[in-house]
Amino acid sequence: MENRIKEQQLDLLADRTSTQTFQSNQLRLWLHSIAYLLINAFRQNCLKKTSLAKATVGRIRLNLLKLGARIKISCRRIIIAIASACPYQDILSIANKRIQTIPDTG
Repeated sequence: MENRIKEQQLDLLADRTSTQTFQSNQLRLWLHSIAYLLINAFRQNCLKKTSLAKATVGRIRLNLLKLGARIKISCRRIIIAIASACPYQDILSIANKRIQTIPDTG
């Protein structure tokens, strides 16, 4: 459990409570906790049987979420174009297929 708390503090900067009021610091911690839960659910559901299945939140953030991409928005779809030299494009396509198969709960 201590490793998960340290991972949240170091990788998602959840230890930063630099505002003046208690409410704003509490909101910031809630948002960091929600971000950790989302990335953890992404890791469990979409990155199974890949090289990033047991990766830390920081590694997932650096390798998958901080990519340079060109985004083209039309009236019916959003196209995200990443570079062909991206080393994790196979994992991204697997994760994309698995996200699309998650049922909509309403």
